[in-house]
Amino acid sequence: MHALHQQILPASGVEFATSLKLTPSTLQDQISTRHELFSRVLCNLVVARANLLRIFEVRVEPAPVPQDEERDRRSTVRRGTEAVEGEVQMDEQGDGYINIAKSITQKTPAHAPSVTRFYLIREHRLHGMVTGMEGVRTVASQEDHLDRLLISFKDAKIALLEWADSVYDLVTVSIHTYERAPQLLALDSTLFRAELRCEPLSRCAALSLPKHALAILPFVQAQADLDVVDHDQSQLRDIPYSPSFILDLPSQVDQKLRNVIDFVFLPGFNNPTLAVLFQTEQTWTGRLTEFKDTVKLIIFTLDVASQNYPILTSVENLPYDCLYLLACSTSLGGVVIVTSNALIYLDQSSRRVTLPVNGWTSRISDIPILPADPERRLILEGSRSVFVDDKNFFVILKDGTVYPVEIVVDGKTVSKLTMAPPLAQTSIPSIAMYIGEDHIFVGSTAGPSVLLKSAHVEEEVEPDGPDAAPTAVVQDDNTMDYDDDDADIYGVSSKPAPSTNTNGTATSSTVVKKTRTVIHLSLKDAIPAHGPIADMAFSLAKNGDRPVPELVAATGCGPTGGFTLFQRDLPILTKRKVHIIGGARGLWSLPIRQQVKASGISYEKAANPYQVENDTLILSTDINPSPGLSRIASKSAKGDVAITTRIPGTTIGAGAFFQRTAILHVMTNAIRVLEPDGTERQTIKDMDGNMPRPKIRACSISDPFVFIIREDDSIGLFIGETERGRIRRKDMTPMGDKTSKYLTGCFYMDSTGLFEKHYENSVSPTTSTLQATVSAGNGSQWLVLMRPQGIMEIWTLPKLMLAFTTDGLSMLQNVLTDSHDPPALSLPQDPPRKPQDLDVEQLLIAPIGESSPRPHLCVFLRSGQLTLYEVVPAGQTLEPLDKVRPSHLNLHFIKIASIAFEIQRQEETVEKSIIAEQKRISRNFVPFVTSPGGGVTYSGVFFTGDRPNWITSSNKSGVQIYPSGHGVVHAFTACSLWDSKGDFLLYTEEGPCLLEWLPNLELQGPLPLRFIPRGRSYSNVLFDSSTGLVVAASSLPAKFASYDDDGIKVWEPDAPNIPDPTTDCSTLELVSPDLWITLDGYEFATNEYINDMTCMTLETASTESGSKDFIVVGTTVNRGEDLAAKGATYIFEIVEVVPDPAILPKRWYKLRLRCRDEAKGPVTAVCGFTGYLVSSMGQKIFVRAFDSDERLVGVAFMDVGVYVTSLRSLKNLLLVGDAVKSVMFVAFQEDPYKLVLLGKDIKRITVTSADFLFTDGELSIITGDEEGIIRVYEYSPQDPDSNDGRYLLLRTEFHGQSEYRTATTIARRTKDDPEIPQSKLLMGSPDGSLTSLTPVSEDAYKRLQLLQGQLTRNIQHTAGLNPRAFRIVRNEYVGKPLSKGILDGSLLAQYEALPITRQNEMTKEIGTERIMVLRDWIGLTGPW
Repeated sequence: MHALHQQILPASGVEFATSLKLTPSTLQDQISTRHELFSRVLCNLVVARANLLRIFEVRVEPAPVPQDEERDRRSTVRRGTEAVEGEVQMDEQGDGYINIAKSITQKTPAHAPSVTRFYLIREHRLHGMVTGMEGVRTVASQEDHLDRLLISFKDAKIALLEWADSVYDLVTVSIHTYERAPQLLALDSTLFRAELRCEPLSRCAALSLPKHALAILPFVQAQADLDVVDHDQSQLRDIPYSPSFILDLPSQVDQKLRNVIDFVFLPGFNNPTLAVLFQTEQTWTGRLTEFKDTVKLIIFTLDVASQNYPILTSVENLPYDCLYLLACSTSLGGVVIVTSNALIYLDQSSRRVTLPVNGWTSRISDIPILPADPERRLILEGSRSVFVDDKNFFVILKDGTVYPVEIVVDGKTVSKLTMAPPLAQTSIPSIAMYIGEDHIFVGSTAGPSVLLKSAHVEEEVEPDGPDAAPTAVVQDDNTMDYDDDDADIYGVSSKPAPSTNTNGTATSSTVVKKTRTVIHLSLKDAIPAHGPIADMAFSLAKNGDRPVPELVAATGCGPTGGFTLFQRDLPILTKRKVHIIGGARGLWSLPIRQQVKASGISYEKAANPYQVENDTLILSTDINPSPGLSRIASKSAKGDVAITTRIPGTTIGAGAFFQRTAILHVMTNAIRVLEPDGTERQTIKDMDGNMPRPKIRACSISDPFVFIIREDDSIGLFIGETERGRIRRKDMTPMGDKTSKYLTGCFYMDSTGLFEKHYENSVSPTTSTLQATVSAGNGSQWLVLMRPQGIMEIWTLPKLMLAFTTDGLSMLQNVLTDSHDPPALSLPQDPPRKPQDLDVEQLLIAPIGESSPRPHLCVFLRSGQLTLYEVVPAGQTLEPLDKVRPSHLNLHFIKIASIAFEIQRQEETVEKSIIAEQKRISRNFVPFVTSPGGGVTYSGVFFTGDRPNWITSSNKSGVQIYPSGHGVVHAFTACSLWDSKGDFLLYTEEGPCLLEWLPNLELQGPLPLRFIPRGRSYSNVLFDSSTGLVVAASSLPAKFASYDDDGIKVWEPDAPNIPDPTTDCSTLELVSPDLWITLDGYEFATNEYINDMTCMTLETASTESGSKDFIVVGTTVNRGEDLAAKGATYIFEIVEVVPDPAILPKRWYKLRLRCRDEAKGPVTAVCGFTGYLVSSMGQKIFVRAFDSDERLVGVAFMDVGVYVTSLRSLKNLLLVGDAVKSVMFVAFQEDPYKLVLLGKDIKRITVTSADFLFTDGELSIITGDEEGIIRVYEYSPQDPDSNDGRYLLLRTEFHGQSEYRTATTIARRTKDDPEIPQSKLLMGSPDGSLTSLTPVSEDAYKRLQLLQGQLTRNIQHTAGLNPRAFRIVRNEYVGKPLSKGILDGSLLAQYEALPITRQNEMTKEIGTERIMVLRDWIGLTGPW
């Protein structure tokens, strides 16, 4: 059987990060332009987790002023007395004079409040697992002042990348591979994780290798280095490094230097200097009487030129539990060593200063220490540390608590380390780093990664108690709004108001108040993440009125734990059905200002300028009855919709015009201006002299311009005259002959200012007209046109000048640049040109984003390809252009997404029948702006038709395309008629209805999700279909005590600063998925935790059918090191009870324990056949029946392996996964009761999960191990290699790279819809990724396998990685890798995004067609 491996969700969270100046935007604060004063880029932050690489801009922006606050402030300020920026505000109580006395001290900071935000620029899914990142400066950095990015990968590779504006992406400078080094040929090298460190002055980088070695990559820094290294000047930019080499530490530095724990480069030395922490003689807690204080530290210099490594300092007898090093600044020197129980400062003269953080330090080490604080009992395992200035650093514990530590200096020597009370609780840290201007980034793999800002504030010290107040304060950043949910994630521990010194005029009798510096910490922004997936199950949810599957995943860890709910389509709520308005051919919701009549004179209602106006009317159009009917509806007093005007004829487009005082209404044969009440003001018939022109098929309206395109592909342009309130035709002679043909076109209102900023015009400044002046507040306007030969043009308005032209759009090239050609000719052809597959059918430029949307070009080809381009500044061009057009837009269009749809088109006939017109589906891009709540506003685009999709983006994610879930959407408009900025009006297959997005949606990744915070981890989750409830096992740490036979504690803490040992403790919870409240629970013993849980049908006498669904739980009872672990099997029943109307009037359920069956060993896995329970205990599996609803009766058992990790059943077949003995395939028979071993794998492999995968009469066995390797086995007794079926045959090995802990099998129905569907496997991983395995037919597999080979060889892969090598598994037992059988979806997905010319080249090479390959791909993709 063949399968496709596809990553639905990439890894979640941040494991590695580096801050650097990577993109040119980070340098723009040196240029003093007006725009940059308001928003500047602090730096770039590059983060990685597993194979996902993301590049962010960290941008400092002015804080948004809430609308209500702005309105209130303006209402209290007299007109003309508003304070000018930089000037003291006038006295509000007085007569507008400045109050001198009150303006002496300014309490508030003089600068405007600002917010710091993350903005995603680019993301990549790499063909390699990232193990480290650093920013470096090379010789080329001296020219462009930008840093380069250095990334290390799991298979001992280092890639050097730089930013290229021409492709608006990273390009690979070089890749250095050490995978064939002798150190990596060792058998245990797979357990080793390479770490990357870079020298502070970028003179070299070091990568740790197995067997006590470092790979050193020296960088050429200056022209002077060229004497040493033979480099040609022209090659220096291309090769900015010297030859790398491997440094074998025991043989070249010190023979004791083995088992490296950590290493760092130290700043402030003439040559690169390394501090290495290592442990020659390894020990553990049980051997401390023989080996104690075994860790050593060596500081040595790297003299690359002479290959000499002199040792500067060597320190011995450090505690055995040293964790990592922290390099101190140049002014201080030395290093800080973090151990499990203490912090040790070590200077260059080997002097140690130790700060114990609990009572264990003196018991496990002989290192001299100060007496420990009797109340302090911290544990530093899993902590991360970061310096905030020269002498202060933060220690962030594994639960996210932030402790400030100060290095106290007495003269020139360090006298002590002092730790203050905790500052805050943040995310569980995986990395902590300082990124500049007091900003600290805390990356987390278990939840959101946060950006904090520290501030040093002077505060008064009370004379009576200098130590009474804490030396650190936490406050929320007032400039940002946070959800209540986030408060417990970041868990701000205290929020006192910061005190400020308000000194009046000082007299001689004033007591001089003491002040001291405290650190304030504020939260600036966060990168959301759901964290590890521990378990998952499908539940039933509603999307609008339709029931849909929802994936409930137990995610997060500790305080960030909870449930994450994933849906395939963007979930919506139906608010109301509005059948009265129709709208099968179009809906437009418009904000038109109503005019009021008084004494015969009409005037406009005074509008509040600070209130965003809501829509006042809806214009809809239908094709029935012929020739069509248009309606104008408004909201009645009761809140219903009332039709105010009916107009015969079909509407093509409508829009607010003349500053929203009139409606511009385009019909099939006329352009009309309507009054707000629907009466006609002006009509322009679309005639050629006295001859009627072909019907108008599309239009674009952007006050004061109207653009129409007719069925014969000719166009018309109209302009509104604001003074007269009427429209007229606009001269189009600059665009060529008036009979020119066009495919499509649209206007773009440049609200972002990007087009205006990068428009260069060397002819004459654009003439200012009244229309231009009126629309200046909104931004400049541009006309985008598509000619039939595939040329896109952008014209300026109101004076038509060609500003941009490109011929790359119809072939969907990756980068569109201005070709500087004159306007193209597109005269009518004879015979008339027929539509072609690669014609651009729809085109729109619209802003997409969250707080600062960026313009994007949306394109839809007739063949069904939907492509998105981001508009970015072009940057500096190095080579001069041959021809330069005087009017020029210096922009690039960068392709960021491209997906293909299978489109069913009706045969186009010459005579269009009425029935064909009825069946016609219009596919249009409709821009929208929505505020779904929580102070968030999204700008996006909706794509209507039979493949309806939402296109949207947030600050921290790229552009996402989500299906809407409807069969067809004929019309769409954002609608605020009912005073909600989050409403949409859609005409779907169910008619017109008003919708809104589900609240608390996160649109950060490929699947829309909602997070339900619970404040604790969950290890298991399942859905009970009979009651519709979720059953989950929560896991909490509990104090552990060990008892002897007499029930007396073996050991307990003898001092308050000795922490108790902890163990996991489980609770079973019954959760209602409607409100996500816990209905009931069952608490296990404090040393008992759940291993596995399932819902199965067992026999019972309590129902008519004789069977019922029960919840079966397998547990472990942890009894410490000296006693063997035990376990138990529990059977619970969900029963309905009488609800308490005060809490919930609906139905209420409870868990009832039916049976507890003790076992001699842990019950590690459970599953069920029909009516029988299968459970494991140690190396045995048992089949048992449920007797009399109260006890389990054994009917069969079998000895299997060493430790059963997984049990899966299918009919009467059973798969047993083992931690040592791989997988076994077993059958169960009832008469007589018997378990029969059909086949097994004879290799020693750690299987963490085993599953069935079947399709069309074929069955395969899929296993996963702890390295992420997926293996496909077959049971084939006919094959001679199988020894009559006794051995399972290994057919395929595929490196999934990430271990999966949970898997669920779902049905996959193909178009043929067979009686028995195929199975599809969904797998959730501890790194947060979600992957799928889908069966592939033989024909499709052959085509896609050949295409995969083409893609591996013929496209540039980020960081120069090899996709084929990434998936190959080392196997000593076979001659060549068993790589065939599973297709790599991450690689094949890149085909969809290639330019069409490249797609055709590749399919031609493999002897097939592009359409065929895309059809195969479309049929296989999709989450479920």
